[in-house]
Amino acid sequence: MDVEILAFECETATDVVCTPPFVNELFETPDVFLGINRAMLLMFLAAFIVIALLYFALRKRPVVPTKFGAAVEGLVTLVKDEIATGIIGPQGAKYAPYLISIFLFILVGNLFEITPLINFPITSRMALPAFLALLTWVIFVFAGFREQGFGYLGHIVWPKDVPIALRWLVGIIEFVSIFLVRPFSLAVRLFANLVAGHVMLTLLLVTGYVYIVGFSNATFNGVFGVLWWVLALAIFLFEVVVSILQAYIFTLLSAVYIQTSVHPEH
Repeated sequence: MDVEILAFECETATDVVCTPPFVNELFETPDVFLGINRAMLLMFLAAFIVIALLYFALRKRPVVPTKFGAAVEGLVTLVKDEIATGIIGPQGAKYAPYLISIFLFILVGNLFEITPLINFPITSRMALPAFLALLTWVIFVFAGFREQGFGYLGHIVWPKDVPIALRWLVGIIEFVSIFLVRPFSLAVRLFANLVAGHVMLTLLLVTGYVYIVGFSNATFNGVFGVLWWVLALAIFLFEVVVSILQAYIFTLLSAVYIQTSVHPEH
């Protein structure tokens, strides 16, 4: 569980509910050393894990692959063939390295939520989903201008397949959607799902702990604590699915946005 929220002092003898003097203390991450905090360390760890997975799984491909190699190669093939090439088309091969990288990085970062002694998804910090969404935005906008020139912007603000009386309105909607809404929704979708699961797991586990330890002398409280932990286990398994699904959705939408820039007719 993320115990950073307990960094402030609390007078347990008089306070029924332990609250910080400033609400931002609930969200601040203390520095570990030299200005590097826990979230930053976990980001580097996620990147290192992705590099190690790809290196050790794909550097040598035996005739009969190991289970580890087959699993990693299956994930890479999924993103390369089903997402990159399958959605973008033949041009998707050059975007495959980026899509593979963000898929694995987000997947590892999400799974930190259910990793013992970590229990903290790095994507529950808005800065990371926002950065990845901005990176995807830069790529698909750059791809649009590279493939179509300034016609890319012209097709957006003045769509020729729309009745002329409505082109200005549809153009404004499309401009706002592509250049503002897409990166925002891409970031918020990933952030909201992971932070919700993280908070839910933390509340369930802490509540169970409080029932068992804090009220151990009260009748049936130990039973209630175990029931809270059983519910947390169910949510734990659900969060495994959410972690995988959100990494897939982020990568899938990134490919779709690139495809609409490369092939505007679609």
